[in-house]
Amino acid sequence: MKNIGTILATSLLSGVVTLGSYKLFFEDTTFLNNTKTLTTSAPLRNVANTAFDAPDFRNAAEKSLHTVVHVKNVSFRNAPRNPIIEYFYGHRGGSQTYAQVGTGSGVIISEDGYIVTNNHVIQGANDLEITLNDNRTFKAKLIGTDSKMDIALLKIDTKEKLPFATFADSDAINVGDWVLAVGNPYNLTSTVTAGIVSAKARNLSENGIQSFIQTDAAVNPGNSGGALVNNNGDLIGINTMISSATGSYVGYSFAIPSNMTRKIVNDLMEYGKVQQGILGVQGYEVNSQIATEHKLNFSQGFYVESVTKNSGAEAAGIKKGDIIHQVDGKTINSFLDLNSIIATKRPNDVVKVILKRNNDEKEVLVTLSKKELAQINFNGFEIENLTQQEQKNLGINYGVKINGISNPRFKRYENELKNAVVLAINGHKIANTESANEILSKLNDQQLRIDLITPRGERLRLIL
Repeated sequence: MKNIGTILATSLLSGVVTLGSYKLFFEDTTFLNNTKTLTTSAPLRNVANTAFDAPDFRNAAEKSLHTVVHVKNVSFRNAPRNPIIEYFYGHRGGSQTYAQVGTGSGVIISEDGYIVTNNHVIQGANDLEITLNDNRTFKAKLIGTDSKMDIALLKIDTKEKLPFATFADSDAINVGDWVLAVGNPYNLTSTVTAGIVSAKARNLSENGIQSFIQTDAAVNPGNSGGALVNNNGDLIGINTMISSATGSYVGYSFAIPSNMTRKIVNDLMEYGKVQQGILGVQGYEVNSQIATEHKLNFSQGFYVESVTKNSGAEAAGIKKGDIIHQVDGKTINSFLDLNSIIATKRPNDVVKVILKRNNDEKEVLVTLSKKELAQINFNGFEIENLTQQEQKNLGINYGVKINGISNPRFKRYENELKNAVVLAINGHKIANTESANEILSKLNDQQLRIDLITPRGERLRLIL
């Protein structure tokens, strides 16, 4: 009885404490900010209305599925019939021709059968075969390629009009926007995956000239050349690669923006090759250190270190020390931002450049010049692109030529160094003046190691 009484007393005491606490915290309205009421939870609502509304991709998927095709690349190679006999006795067993088959995806971009895909999907092909979403197959011919940007244009002949993708403005998308990746992974028929835009203007190339859209939509081998579309089903990119240690999707994929793709395709259709214009400036990204050194009242933009002779930038009056912070209404923070805009233009196109000079804003119109005439200057060296004939004579497909020297330290060696070919800067292979400009813009004041070939065929290394 005593234990029962103790339990009863404890229960009563607990109830009193609980009731008192409730009165203190929930009824004594002067306890919190002297307010009259205290809301302890959100008002009850219909659960269906408060749940996250996932986007509806059905229309976008239906629209884009019929514009994406399967691309089969067939190439042929010779191999020994019996490699063991050849190993021990030489070429006695004869050779046999073997077919190698590669697959990928492509996107129909016109009703009369033009198809865009990646250059690496069709590279080295002897035969190209296109399979539509309704399983009809066609032989395709190659119209042209841009290996640098990894774009190829194909054409199939058909008597009927084909469904085709509509190009959207890839500059209008934002990080966080929903996207769909449509392609043929692992040789499957058309497959749709969804994700968001993870980043824009992502550079993964050594030469710093590519500007990818990064997404987390699942892309796997076979998706290359397929479509990246917005939630309207319009084309905003061509899926081209994944970032993976295993070769399969692990989280990020990359697409060539539609604006760049459209420009390349139009050039290939009209001229048979890509027309490349240049602004004619070299420099580097403005940061807080550069802003302090040059007494700038801002820390974003592209600092002009030098201007190409006879370029549109020189004609427009752009000078060393200018800060370019906007081109055609788009903000510029780096060389990649600048290059991604210029890459969508042609020679003789006019762009509006807004720059800062001595902290004053200035607007100029620049007529883009032809890339083949490109020259850059750094550390008193004037460098220009090699012609195709010069590359052929040297047996190389990269490098830039030293056209003149004003650096006092090396002026006495001008006869030996003029017309020498720069092969690498600080270990980075130099493809052309554009890649040299990008590499130099990252090095700033670092010591430079320049590997080159003199006109006499000697290999030298300069330390600047």
